[in-house]
Amino acid sequence: MKVLCTSADSLPASMRPDEQAFAFFRTAGREGVGNIANKWRSQLKRKGFAPDSVTWDFVQFCLAACAADLACPRENSADGWTRVIELTIGLHEPMRWVGFEEHLAKMLKLLTGDYWTLHFVAGGEAPPTGKVTSLPHDCVCLLSGGLDSLVGGIDLVSGGRRPVFVSQLAHDDSVKQGKFANRLGGASAHWQWSHGINFAGQREPSTRARSLAFYAFAVLAASRIEGERVQVFVPENGFICINPPLVPGRVSSLSTKTTHPQFIAMMQYLLDELGCRVVLELPYRFKTKGQMLQECRDQSLLQGLACETTSCGRFRTYNRKHCGRCVPCMIRKGAFHAWGPNRDATVYVHDSLAASDKSSGPDDAMAAALAVLTMEERGLDRFLGATLAFAGPDERALYRQVLSDGLVEIEAVLRRDGVL
Repeated sequence: MKVLCTSADSLPASMRPDEQAFAFFRTAGREGVGNIANKWRSQLKRKGFAPDSVTWDFVQFCLAACAADLACPRENSADGWTRVIELTIGLHEPMRWVGFEEHLAKMLKLLTGDYWTLHFVAGGEAPPTGKVTSLPHDCVCLLSGGLDSLVGGIDLVSGGRRPVFVSQLAHDDSVKQGKFANRLGGASAHWQWSHGINFAGQREPSTRARSLAFYAFAVLAASRIEGERVQVFVPENGFICINPPLVPGRVSSLSTKTTHPQFIAMMQYLLDELGCRVVLELPYRFKTKGQMLQECRDQSLLQGLACETTSCGRFRTYNRKHCGRCVPCMIRKGAFHAWGPNRDATVYVHDSLAASDKSSGPDDAMAAALAVLTMEERGLDRFLGATLAFAGPDERALYRQVLSDGLVEIEAVLRRDGVL
């Protein structure tokens, strides 16, 4: 599977029949060529963005990887899941990236489970050259519309920080993102962007690389903030950061690695080596979702907004409602249960895990129950296996504890609903 992403002017005169091509930031006007974030570069210029070449090429790299992820259907691979992707990316300063190909291939394999080959060539778009004005912010915080990002924003603002919130446009969640940002920092403290990847043909629905666009937007936002090192906060609870497979069949990329500490560390290494002045922070990597709710700095504000957040992995499948039975929904239910009685006013398609319909997808409740039973009968370490092999001795015990506590929160809901 071959993908080319470059500026419209740098596209070859004739396209290879086995390669999907994309043009950055404008349409190429050629049949079979997709586009990425059409007109976004000119919009950024009008908004006063003038990032350096390192930041801008990082954005182009991330968006290109997202495009390749979407354009390469897994069902066409040899095993129906694992792909072999050859991605050529046009950058503004490609020579900076020479030597990072192997590191990036490993980073993308961790994220998507695929085998990547990367080529960096001249032909990317130049950075926008807007008239830059200083902004009254001191950090960046990702704001997805989910419960964890809401807690992260509340904690930062309550602690005296002045974050700019960055969101990836996501259908109905976009309205929620705007509401949360407005309550926390005002409308001027929020940027919502979309990767805008468009092309003819089949799209891969698993979108394991989609989070790269989120990180690209965050690093771009950080370019507008003064300081030697700008913190980018990624608010995610530790259980989901690690995302341990509940059953042996859910290993590798079958469980998302979007905020996995190993992936974050690999991305931080890249940013540091390129000279990008951004520090990625995982402030809740040793906290469960329930502990995040319990320890949030503004309980009143959290209580008023928590139930409006989105956690469900099948939200679109159920017409913008929480299914109540996927793994993210179970973790959400467990967190609210740990937070206190009668706090969860979320509308679930399936209020009870015991009575939920199994026909629409995997039986996640049973998988969670098996995980809990495995932990009880054989011990936590037998359940975790090599899950924590990435962690050093000083942090392994902390990750082990958060995974244990996270399973306890899920177990409480399973027992409440009569699954266990």
